[in-house]
Amino acid sequence: MSVEELRSLPAAVSVATAARALGIGADKAYALIKAEKFPAKTIPVGETQKVVTLSLWEALGVPS
Repeated sequence: MSVEELRSLPAAVSVATAARALGIGADKAYALIKAEKFPAKTIPVGETQKVVTLSLWEALGVPS
């Protein structure tokens, strides 16, 4: 995912989108979240998880 694509993301994204940005699969991302080792902040939204985009940028070294 390019920096332009990252910068155009909404305030929170799906785990699948964050996983793609990090270059990992969604299954691996969910495993990391469960182990509390995911590199970006997640927030529960109903029965799902969202990833805070600013936190994702920080994990990827993208200036905010």
